[in-house]
Amino acid sequence: MQPRNMSMSGVVDLAAVKAAQEAKAKAEQARAEAARQGGGGGAVSPASLVIDVDEAGFEHEVLQRSTEVPVVIDFWAEWCEPCKQLSPVLERLAVEYNGRFVLAKIDVDANQMLMQQFGVQGIPAVFAVVAGQALPLFQGAAGEAQIRGTLDQLVQVAEQRFGLTGLTVDPDAEPGSAPEAPEMPAGPYDALLEAAVQALDAGDLGGAVQAYKNVLSDDPGNMEAKLGLAQAELLQRVQSADPQQVRKDAAEKPGDVQAQIAAADLDLVGGHVEDAFGRLIDAVGRTAGDDRDAVRLRLLELFEVVGADDPRVTAARRALARALF
Repeated sequence: MQPRNMSMSGVVDLAAVKAAQEAKAKAEQARAEAARQGGGGGAVSPASLVIDVDEAGFEHEVLQRSTEVPVVIDFWAEWCEPCKQLSPVLERLAVEYNGRFVLAKIDVDANQMLMQQFGVQGIPAVFAVVAGQALPLFQGAAGEAQIRGTLDQLVQVAEQRFGLTGLTVDPDAEPGSAPEAPEMPAGPYDALLEAAVQALDAGDLGGAVQAYKNVLSDDPGNMEAKLGLAQAELLQRVQSADPQQVRKDAAEKPGDVQAQIAAADLDLVGGHVEDAFGRLIDAVGRTAGDDRDAVRLRLLELFEVVGADDPRVTAARRALARALF
């Protein structure tokens, strides 16, 4: 279950970092507001947990809503017999999970653009969107046990990585009601962080790097700036690289530390996270002294890019420890 940002602008997308932080802040504020009101504010009816979504309403009903609660998307069509078996199961589980996710049903015949954007090759196809990031769940027929396991993993990821604990469901609430998203007060570095994202969107990687450094100079512990800087510097390193030459050098010179480091950068930008980590861990095992330190430090930088709570980073840290000791 690997995320991709819905801007579709690339595998490594700094906007996803900002979305995750905003989602966590919204979730924390919503919980505080509910506690202040005695836990009853912002409740939805069970009927609101299953919604029909089209292209016009996608941004509001799916992308914006995904900063409050995971949105599971069921791509279906009237002529699809397997869809008629799967959809009722998803609808029943949406109610049973009691607000841990919302089910959005999208008719592919009427919403071809959304089908193409998600890269759907056949239906039924089920995705999720969490904090603006799309996660493929499964395609085709699936048993209820498999579906439950996938949904359990989804809500766990949403809670642990994004702080989304779901919606409060009130059986007596009016159908179609939805919680009002709390207004988020501007943080002291929001303008600088927004400037970094804008610089990235404009292709000004140097400007993005400097904007993140400006935040960290005043607030060294700012996690969004740390993650953003690591990703911006990665993109800056590979911007002028010749991928074919980098791959050729890495293949022909396995003992060349800089060649392996450059190839690992390309691996990560291309979405081959395990390959990037494995390449550098292998290099750690073959080197010593300054060369080993250079590889280790680059590997730690790539851990920052992916995120410390990613299971691939956890596994790679254990493998690095074995290679070092």
